[in-house]
Amino acid sequence: MASQTSMATKNRTTLMLSLFYIVIGIAQLVSFAIEGSGAPLHLPLLGVISLITGYLVFRMKKWVVPLVVGLLAVGLTFGATTLSSSLSLNGFGGAMLLHVALIAYMLLLLVVSVYLLSKRETLN
Repeated sequence: MASQTSMATKNRTTLMLSLFYIVIGIAQLVSFAIEGSGAPLHLPLLGVISLITGYLVFRMKKWVVPLVVGLLAVGLTFGATTLSSSLSLNGFGGAMLLHVALIAYMLLLLVVSVYLLSKRETLN
């Protein structure tokens, strides 16, 4: 019975982690589609890699670790650069929703990545 409970918790956690990457990937692709030529060109690439990472996390594949590390580095760099640029142009109150969303994205990306990297031994 205890193994079923731990398996259900593991499945829920895995589902939540994979949904994080899938939602982020879809948001990046939609953002690029809406903005068109004004959006950074690397945004759809990050979206596709996030979707692939979400699928691999759901399947619990061991080779998801390099993708998680890469997305952590690129995602934090992208988020920090965008936040810094937006703050210098608008101040904090000018685009507060964007600033809060970028801060939340960077924090969640850091937490999810550290969690996945700490559990990398349990991946297949």
